[in-house]
Amino acid sequence: MAKIGQLETARVFADFVEDELTPGSGITAAEFWAALEAIVADLGPAHAALLARRDELQAEIDAWHIANRPNHDPEAYIEFLREIGYLQEAPDDFAITTSNVDPEITSIAGPQLVVPLDNSRYALNAANARWGSLYDALYGTDAIGAEDGAEDGGSYNPVRGAKVIAYARDFLDRHVRLASGSHTDATCYTVTDGSLSVALASRSGATTLADPSQFVGYTGDPEAPSTVLLRKHGLHLAIEIDRTAGIGRDDPAGINDVTLESAVTAIMDCEDSVSAVDADDKVVVYRNWLGLMKGTLTKSFEKEGRTIDRRLNDDRAFTAPDGSSLRLPGRGLMLVRTAGSHLRTDAVTHRGEPVFETMLDALVTSLAAKHDLMHTGTLRNSRTGSIYNVKPKLHGPDEVALACTLFDRVEDALGLERHTVKMGIMDEERRTSLNLAAAIEQAKERVVFINTGFLDRTGDEIHTAMEAGPVLPKAEMKQARWFLAYEDNSVDTGMACGLRNRAQIGKGMWARPSNMAEMLASKIDHPMAGANCAWVPSPTAATLHATHYFEVDVAARQQEISARAKRSLEDLTAVPLLDRELGAQEIQLELDNNVQSILGYVVRWVGLGVGCSTVPDIHNVELMEDLATLRISSQHVANWLHHGVLDEAQVRQAMARMAAQVDEQNSNDPSYQPMTPDLDKSIPFQTALSLVFEGRHQPNGYTEFTLRRHRLRMKSI
Repeated sequence: MAKIGQLETARVFADFVEDELTPGSGITAAEFWAALEAIVADLGPAHAALLARRDELQAEIDAWHIANRPNHDPEAYIEFLREIGYLQEAPDDFAITTSNVDPEITSIAGPQLVVPLDNSRYALNAANARWGSLYDALYGTDAIGAEDGAEDGGSYNPVRGAKVIAYARDFLDRHVRLASGSHTDATCYTVTDGSLSVALASRSGATTLADPSQFVGYTGDPEAPSTVLLRKHGLHLAIEIDRTAGIGRDDPAGINDVTLESAVTAIMDCEDSVSAVDADDKVVVYRNWLGLMKGTLTKSFEKEGRTIDRRLNDDRAFTAPDGSSLRLPGRGLMLVRTAGSHLRTDAVTHRGEPVFETMLDALVTSLAAKHDLMHTGTLRNSRTGSIYNVKPKLHGPDEVALACTLFDRVEDALGLERHTVKMGIMDEERRTSLNLAAAIEQAKERVVFINTGFLDRTGDEIHTAMEAGPVLPKAEMKQARWFLAYEDNSVDTGMACGLRNRAQIGKGMWARPSNMAEMLASKIDHPMAGANCAWVPSPTAATLHATHYFEVDVAARQQEISARAKRSLEDLTAVPLLDRELGAQEIQLELDNNVQSILGYVVRWVGLGVGCSTVPDIHNVELMEDLATLRISSQHVANWLHHGVLDEAQVRQAMARMAAQVDEQNSNDPSYQPMTPDLDKSIPFQTALSLVFEGRHQPNGYTEFTLRRHRLRMKSI
C-alpha cells in the first residue's frame, strides 16, 4: 500500500498514476493526489448527506403507502410527494447554453454504442464502429431471411449474397435516389466536373443524383473512383468500388460493399457493464480509457488460427467535389460513463474510509482525457476541446448540482477551462424523471445528453412503490401508464429545455443482439420518438440501426412533435400495481423467468468477473444483460415475495431448478464453475439468494453492494 497525505491506495494504482496517467499531462502525481484529497474531503460530507436524503425520502414514501394501501389515491399521493420535497417546483422556461460541443452530439443523429471499459477489444470495436459494412451486417444476421436457399452456411452462399446486394441497392434507391433509373442498373460511377455521373445498363448516356448536393466526395481516380461518398440527414454512406475483389468482380458497377456511418458516438462504460471491485480492476478500466484518449490502445487476439492486431482507426480522407481535401472521423466520438453516486471504492481510502467512486472516476477520467485535449497522441477524440462524462443514477436536481460542483473542482485541479467537462444526465431514476427540467437547469452550461433507461427506471419504480402492493408482471411494464408517459416526457422536456441542436436526447438499449430482423422492424420507433441517438449492443447492430436515421429526419421529427400535449403528472406518478388475480402457472412462469435471468447474469459477474454479456434466457434466447437488468429482476421477485404473491420456499425451489438450467447453458465454457454440485457452497448461487431476500432493504434496489461483496469473496479463493 502507498500512503499519500491522508489517502491510502494500492501500489498498483499509485504506480499507474505515477507512470502512466500523469506524464505528459501537465499535472504531477503529487498534484493529482493533493487534488483528490481536497475533493473527497470537501465534497464527501455533502455527498453523503444527499445519499442519506434518498433513504429519508424512501422511508417516508414507504410509510405513506403502508398507511394508505390498498386504496391508492393519485391526487393525495402527488400532494404528499410535494410536501416531502420529492416533487420540486419546475423552473421557469430556460434553454441550455452548453458550448464547444462536437457535431456528433449537436447535429448528427445516429446510433450510440455502450461498451464495458474493462474489455479493451470491445472498447476498440466500439470506437471503430463509426463506419460499418452494410453487406456484412445483412449477410451475417437474420436481417436477411434464409428462405429459398438463402441460408447462412459455413461458406459463401451466392443466393444469400444476391439478397444482400438487392437490399443494399434498394437502400441506395431510397436514400440517394438517381435523377432517373435505379442503382440496381448501374454499370459505372464516375466524377465529372465535380458531379457524380452514373452509367446505366438500361439507357444510353449517364444520369446523376436527384439531389446533386448529396454527393460530397470520393477517393481514387475521378474516372474510376474507389469510393463514392454520399450524405443524407448528416450521415454519410460510401459506395466501395473494387472490380478485382470477390463481390466487386462480379458486380456490373464493381460495387464491392456499401459502408454506412454507424455508431456516431460511443459510451465507454465504467459503471453498469463492468465488474470492477478493487484497485486492480479499476486500473484496467482507467488504463483502457487512457489508451483511447491517447490513441495508443491496442489489442491482439487469435481468431480462426491467425493473430489479429486491433487499434484505433485513422480518419478517412476523401477528395471533395471541388477538388479540395475532405477528412471525416474514422472513430465515434467517445464519452465515458462513470460510477453511480451511491458507490464507494477502497481502491483509494481517505482517513481509512473508502472514497466515493464517482469522485475518483471524475478526476482520473478527466485527466486521461486531458491528453486528448493537449494532442499528446496522434488521434483526436473531441475536436472542440471537450470531455464528455455521463453521470448515471442521479436522484434529482440537488444531486445534479453537486455533480456540477465536482466537475468545477476537477477542472480547477487539472487547469481546464470552466465547463470543459460536459455532463450527460441519465434519466433513469424516478426522482430525476419527475424533476427532469429542474435537473437539466442545474447543469444548463454543461449538459450534452439525456436518455431514458427503461430497466433501471423500472427497478427504481418497483423499489419506490415497494410498500404500495404487488406490481405488474415485468413484461407488462412497457405498457404501463407511467412508462409511456416517462418515454414521452424525457423527449418533450429535453426539447423544452433547448437541447435541440445542442445535445443528445437518447433512448435505451436493444437487448436482443441476435434478433436483428426484429430490431430493424421496431427500433425505428426511437428516431420517430424524437431521439437523436439510441443504444445498440454491437457494431453490427449500429450499422443496421443507422438505416433508421437515413429513413427518419430526426430534426424534422422533433419539430413535428414539439407542439404535442405534455404528459400529466398523474400519468408520470401512476404506480404500476397489479390489477388482476394471477393464476398459479402465470406466477410460476414469471418467477422462473426472473430467477433464471438473475442466476444467468450473476454466475458471470461474481464467478467470472464479467460485467456485461449475452446471457441466454429461460427459452435460450440470448439477451444483453447488465446491472440494470439484474436490478429489475431482483426487485420484481422481492416485491412479489414481500406481498405474498410468492413464498420463500417457492423462490428457493425455483432458484435450485434454474441453477441446473444455467449450468447447462454454460457447460461449454471451460472457465465456468457449476452451481449445482453444491448450492450451499456456490458463491454465485448464494449471491442470487441475497439479491432477492435482501432486495427490499437495499438502497433504491441497487445490486452492486451485494455483487461486490460476493465478487471479492470469489477473488480471494
